Amino acid sequence: MGAVTYEHAGGVATITMDDGKVNALSLTMLTELRAAFEQAAGDGAVVVLAGRDGRFSAGFDLAVLNAGGPDAVAMLRSGFELAERALSFPTPVVMACTGHAIAMGSFLLLSGDYLVGAAGPYKITANEVAIGLTLPWAAVEILRNRLTPAHFARAANLAEVFSPEAAVTAGYLDRVAAPDQVLAVAQEVATAFTGLDMAAHLGTKLRTRESALRALRAAIVDEFGG
Repeated sequence: MGAVTYEHAGGVATITMDDGKVNALSLTMLTELRAAFEQAAGDGAVVVLAGRDGRFSAGFDLAVLNAGGPDAVAMLRSGFELAERALSFPTPVVMACTGHAIAMGSFLLLSGDYLVGAAGPYKITANEVAIGLTLPWAAVEILRNRLTPAHFARAANLAEVFSPEAAVTAGYLDRVAAPDQVLAVAQEVATAFTGLDMAAHLGTKLRTRESALRALRAAIVDEFGG
């Protein structure tokens, strides 16, 4: 796979993003991620999605995004479709946020079921308003689904930057671990989740996220095409 690796052991599939840089979500990276998720679905595995040391993801590839055109639209659609897939995945998805999670990186983070973040000087933010972009409706729905109402307003409208500790209060993370323990903690949590009844997990997940998923799917179609 290139920048994405897949390892399956003990019912847990660990998917790791590492492009050697900021883990930009290019169309190639997103295609590899989608393939890894489908492999995990085929294996019936609980998923851990991890970044590289110090970086979960800095979001979409800005060169492609700024160039506009069909490639940018395809990248945007692919990113939010991956988030939709994670939110409706048949097994639990545990995020190992190994560092900064910015823009689409933060939306992908919020698409998991349990979110573990690295302690340290890391930024978690939807920075679109700060860089002159109106948040896509799809991003709005992802933020709305996970963050507390007050933090949702500040994250979306004011591009607030959250530390890992503040991110727990906001809903961006469930817990914080030492940077060298984030992946191990995420894998431990994922292993515990292998004991769930997966049919019941999926059925309940689709009920609790029914409104959010419906709104997200509509936003993707309206903004980026079906």
